[in-house]
Amino acid sequence: MISNQEFINQSLETNLFFLRIMKEHSIFLEAAFSIKDQNLIAQADYFKNQFTNLLTNAISISNGVIPARVLNSNEIVTKYTMDAERATQSVSGIYIDSNITSMENSLSANTNNNSNNNIAMLTDYVSRLNQYSIELTSMLIKFKTDLRDNVLSCKIFTTAYPLLIDHILREAILFRETLTKLQSGISISAENDKDILEQETFWNRIMSEHSYFIRGLLDPTEAELFDIANNFGQEFETLREESSTADNISSTLSDLTNTTLDETIKLRDFKTQGTEGLLGCKIKSIIVPLLGDHVLREANHYINLLQLFNNLS
Repeated sequence: MISNQEFINQSLETNLFFLRIMKEHSIFLEAAFSIKDQNLIAQADYFKNQFTNLLTNAISISNGVIPARVLNSNEIVTKYTMDAERATQSVSGIYIDSNITSMENSLSANTNNNSNNNIAMLTDYVSRLNQYSIELTSMLIKFKTDLRDNVLSCKIFTTAYPLLIDHILREAILFRETLTKLQSGISISAENDKDILEQETFWNRIMSEHSYFIRGLLDPTEAELFDIANNFGQEFETLREESSTADNISSTLSDLTNTTLDETIKLRDFKTQGTEGLLGCKIKSIIVPLLGDHVLREANHYINLLQLFNNLS
């Protein structure tokens, strides 16, 4: 069974990362609907607001509680997040509460002064936060599933690719599964080679799809960036195939993890340059600036996971 302290740390880290991701998925969907679908726009905005509220709660609980490692991970927010939110609100008209980003930037780390009473109280608070997150994410999963099915049956038009909808649906399912494990007293830390391979297979697919989405949203004249994004897409698809078929042999897995880490760092750097280019209006595309920061944070998240996997080997 997971200890109360581990439950608190793993739950808060998961919520701080994924609640923002879910909130931003809702923003991207809202921006992609046509004027005809006001009901879908309203539903996406509802989810944006609800995840904003839950994220605010998670931040309040986390202050002075989470490890410094989490604050320094660049997966909760980056130095670009605030500007990306403001730029996206400006071009889309969708309200984005940047006070949350300010709150996250002001979070303080755990001082190791938690008494047994405090830990018991925090465990209760975090358990309730997890349950609220599970329930809201389940609603979002249904919304995304219905949307994907309606797009595939040509009942709804959206500028969000069908694959993108399926992509963000898989991330929502992962979030719910992760919290469900924690609520059952199961640690989400990778404990063996099988766990590592499963996570690498999942995130290699995510990184590959990010690259293809970037490729598809660039202006046709951005030929150099198109080729770079396409090459990353192919590279991570190859890594996904390797991780999905790899034997559970530590030496082989260690080599694969190291290769994947190197490639993810390169992709992270490409995404950083892309986010800066979007914010500086130097890249011709139909990419909202917040999407650049969004996929950058997911690359940072994966880099942190891969570094943890290396420490296990």
